[in-house]
Amino acid sequence: MSCVRFKISGLILFIFFIVPLSAHAGGIDKLKEFIAATHSAQANFTQVVLDQNGKRIQSASGIMQFQRPGKFRWTYQKPYEQIIVGDGAKFWLYDVDLNQVTVKKLDAALGSSPAALLSGSNEIERGFTLKESGSQDGLDWLQAFPKTQDSSFEKILMAFNAQAELVIMELNDAFGHKTVLRFSAMQRNPKFSVQQFKFTPPKGADVLGE
Repeated sequence: MSCVRFKISGLILFIFFIVPLSAHAGGIDKLKEFIAATHSAQANFTQVVLDQNGKRIQSASGIMQFQRPGKFRWTYQKPYEQIIVGDGAKFWLYDVDLNQVTVKKLDAALGSSPAALLSGSNEIERGFTLKESGSQDGLDWLQAFPKTQDSSFEKILMAFNAQAELVIMELNDAFGHKTVLRFSAMQRNPKFSVQQFKFTPPKGADVLGE
């Protein structure tokens, strides 16, 4: 059960965002502007995982926070409690019900993931090939294709609304599964305390990994 939770929760890790752009800008321009202008963010999120037939196999919700470079915190509130923290050096995943912590080096945990789109200042096209995907239902879409073969995803889609907020993210893996993230109540560039992105395993918790 813990492995399944880790696999699904670990897919997302930090995606976020408000981008102050004009309405005519495409999805790629909005994403690049976000990287340049948004140094921290907080938002509510919902997460739905669909199988290859489009059937919902899991749903979750919570709050995500991040601070560039490399720091983030995702707090899953429903249907189970989980905390995912990146402290700039290590990746921590705490399963509250199981009282179990998984820890890895941050670079090893992320790999060629959505985090790579946002972690560097001007490195977005180093790890991904970006392609405009047009407009639909008032949203501007882009697609990101990883350039390496070790990515967890075959394709990532992002959608921005008229106010240049990233509101939808779709992660497509090699097994035909799709993870759909929707963000709301976005706050851009909030100030976080130093402790917000630190994690200490609770007393008595099982710690797995490095």
